[in-house]
Amino acid sequence: MNLDRAVMAFAGVMVLVSVLLAYYVSPWWLLLTVFVGLNLIQASITGFCPAAIVFRKFGVRGGGCAFK
Repeated sequence: MNLDRAVMAFAGVMVLVSVLLAYYVSPWWLLLTVFVGLNLIQASITGFCPAAIVFRKFGVRGGGCAFK
């Protein structure tokens, strides 16, 4: 798994977890979904992604197109 896919998978899991927590625990957990969405927008504009930095430290190899 490359860095791009790891970040996308992490964002997807976080959204699904927040929706489940909002349904079963409290609607306030939807703020996590908002945070993830804003972080994705910020990363697309600035190129700075905290999740990518963390994944890189764990040894996930750099991103790239899987369809070369």
